[in-house]
Amino acid sequence: MSEKINRERRMILERATFGVAAMELAFGNPTVSQATAASAPASGLRRLEPLKHVDAGVLNIGYYEEGPADGPVVMLLHGFPYDVHSYVDVVPLLTAKGCRAIVPYLRGYGPTRFRDRSTPRSGDQAAMGADVIALMDAIDVKRAVFCGYDWGGRGACVAAALWPERCAGLVSVNGYNIIDISRANIPAKPEREAAIWYQYYFHGERGRAGLTTYRKEIGRLLWKQWSPKWSFDEATFERTAAAYDNPDYVDIVVHSYRHRFGLAEGDPQYAALEQRLAALPPIQAPAITLDGDSDGVIPASDGKAAAPRFKGPRIHRIVPGAGHNLPQEAPEAFAGAILELVRGNS
Repeated sequence: MSEKINRERRMILERATFGVAAMELAFGNPTVSQATAASAPASGLRRLEPLKHVDAGVLNIGYYEEGPADGPVVMLLHGFPYDVHSYVDVVPLLTAKGCRAIVPYLRGYGPTRFRDRSTPRSGDQAAMGADVIALMDAIDVKRAVFCGYDWGGRGACVAAALWPERCAGLVSVNGYNIIDISRANIPAKPEREAAIWYQYYFHGERGRAGLTTYRKEIGRLLWKQWSPKWSFDEATFERTAAAYDNPDYVDIVVHSYRHRFGLAEGDPQYAALEQRLAALPPIQAPAITLDGDSDGVIPASDGKAAAPRFKGPRIHRIVPGAGHNLPQEAPEAFAGAILELVRGNS
């Protein structure tokens, strides 16, 4: 491995204070080159087990936890169609530095279940954020660094914006992930519309039936389209695809992609939160946003469009070689961002 990459790794993992990050923010360094996806440590077939289970709000959440009980808490939130194993190589990098890592299965994935049959199986963005706070309350965590990508990035941004007192910092892939539903039906350029074909597919009952029948095939196809440089093997995919067998998976996925386009009503219990999200509330906590330069669904950007939504210190970086599942493809870059925020809080 080249001396340049070794030097960059040391910069990521050993940066001493958040002051360095603040200087980068002030003087500009939006494309800091970090360890590439190709240099990520092999995860093999390691599983994040054993799991813990806790009643948290409307859910009984299955989650993995590792690290000292008194360490700074990091909430690691996965996306669609992935699971907790997106963080299989991030967790040891964090716990080696004394962090307490908590990795929950989101609603509709793996062992996480609704506590009441009558609760709507909703994928509202407000619900994603509320689930984070409910889990923190259930396990007596006061503050944490919120981290995520895709749905997990949305949940992290929602929780950070609506419960700023609970957020010690934010690491979010693709920037500010709160959806402006009022503008959801404004068409994008054709190449952007083509990349989100699956969202339109789920708007109809044919798409619901397709996801029911071909959930693994759709998941595998999206992994390949969204991360064209990630050479995952079948065992790695199957380890995650087992999480799609949750009985609520199809209903929540379909509702999420309909609700964000204004095509489905939300769960009434989150209506007040959704009204607050409609104003696109700013994020106050220190933040590091990341884009993979090989993301096949959301192209990498300079981050400037989302800058007004961040009121605290914020850095934006582009990670070479990484696609949409950035923490699994480039775990050192993702963990390095988290550790910068943790050191800043220290």
